[in-house]
Amino acid sequence: MFFRTALLLILVVMPFRAVLADGCPASLDFQLRPLSGDRAESLCARYAGQVVLVVNTASQCGFTPQYEGLEALYQRYQKRGLVVLGFPSNDFAQESGTEQDIQDFCRLNYGVRFPMYEKIQVSGPDAHPFYHRLAAGGGGYPEWNFYKYLLDRQGTVVARFPSRTRPDDPRLIAVIEKLL
Repeated sequence: MFFRTALLLILVVMPFRAVLADGCPASLDFQLRPLSGDRAESLCARYAGQVVLVVNTASQCGFTPQYEGLEALYQRYQKRGLVVLGFPSNDFAQESGTEQDIQDFCRLNYGVRFPMYEKIQVSGPDAHPFYHRLAAGGGGYPEWNFYKYLLDRQGTVVARFPSRTRPDDPRLIAVIEKLL
């Protein structure tokens, strides 16, 4: 009985370790395709050791102008180790375009250069495993578009910000500054 309980505990705890044996934070141990690409890439290989702001995005939302502020945030802090990652989603029925439409919209209207990834589900039981991991570590799924998770350099979700929190909000900036 003890052996079975111990084995069950190990199997449950292992997937939730903050850092895997190879040094990759569990929160970044995913393969996702860049919006402009045709092959998935390792988030761990690209972003481990950086401060990461993860944002679910949409082109037809009242918060869509936040793209501009997210790009400004990325440009301001990227050399100090911040990366902004955008994940388009139609979970709230405000991102119906194709991935090419989304990419064109972001570049032409907001000059987005921060990394954008494939259109995925971000909420509920059908959410992408990456968002399941963020929700488990950060207190829940996005409640709307432009919901923000902030990960420290170890890959731990240290803060989350609702959609109404603008990228230039002093509270968000203060946490980013502290992590950098």
